[in-house]
Amino acid sequence: MVFTNNVTTFILLGFPNLHNFTFVFFSLLVLIYCGTILGNLLIVVLYFVSKALQSPMYFFITQLSLCDLMVTAAVVPVLLHTVLYGGSTMTVSGCFTQFSFYATSECSECLLLAYMSYDRYLAICNPLRYHSIMSHTFCVASVSIIWLLGFTFALINIILTHNLHFCAPYAIDHFYCDYEPIMQLFCSDYSIAHKLLMGFSLIVGPFIVIVTSYVLIAITILRIPSTTGRHKAFSTCSSHLIVVSIFYGTLMIVYMFPTKGKTMILRKTLSLMNTVVTPMLNPIIYTLRNKDFKEAFHKLKSSVQSN
Repeated sequence: MVFTNNVTTFILLGFPNLHNFTFVFFSLLVLIYCGTILGNLLIVVLYFVSKALQSPMYFFITQLSLCDLMVTAAVVPVLLHTVLYGGSTMTVSGCFTQFSFYATSECSECLLLAYMSYDRYLAICNPLRYHSIMSHTFCVASVSIIWLLGFTFALINIILTHNLHFCAPYAIDHFYCDYEPIMQLFCSDYSIAHKLLMGFSLIVGPFIVIVTSYVLIAITILRIPSTTGRHKAFSTCSSHLIVVSIFYGTLMIVYMFPTKGKTMILRKTLSLMNTVVTPMLNPIIYTLRNKDFKEAFHKLKSSVQSN
């Protein structure tokens, strides 16, 4: 891929004013990074070794963990280098490669969360048809399409920026190659296309599916006569609702709201939540309150100890 103006490298400014907090911040990021990798890998391993987890919902949770692993692997190592050395340089191709992995992961996660809400809708509102619709073949095909759409979305972004001209300076005031900070380096104003592509196709569309699904779920749950039945039905959705709230909350603030008047430290903090903290929280949210995951973990632990 050829980029204009003979630009070869970008400078990531990261967090330039940490001073005495550099080591503490770096150590915290390392702990979060290790916890994220181990937690999400554990979910993937448990799914493949446990027969009790062979259901569509757990299959989607596994795919969600793969999204979190991808965004963590793409962003956090560069972030650690940036924090430790007070900045970092990346080649233009390296920068766009990082963005490609990030965009693929985020787009796929948006679509997965929407699909998981549809899964909960079928399980609660139409349980008799659930297994006939959510067959293994159908789930695998759906997830394959989701990953393909995520990759296509990232590719479209790169193609749209291919012929634009960079303007000096070539410094990105961020800790990774996000789309909008990159757009600020171009001489052309591409903000409208960015809002349409990132906002409506990636965020609003899946979010409408999620809201619609949960409105129908809420109506169905309220019609259940017993309190125990309502609580049991709602408990199957609570973890997904928490993940959706955290993920979409930060994503909408970062990408959907105007950037003017928004300090870079706030943007970076929200981006930290989205790319570093949320991937760590997802496996915790899905496993701590889930009986099937707990039992699968204890069985795996006992099997390892016996060997």
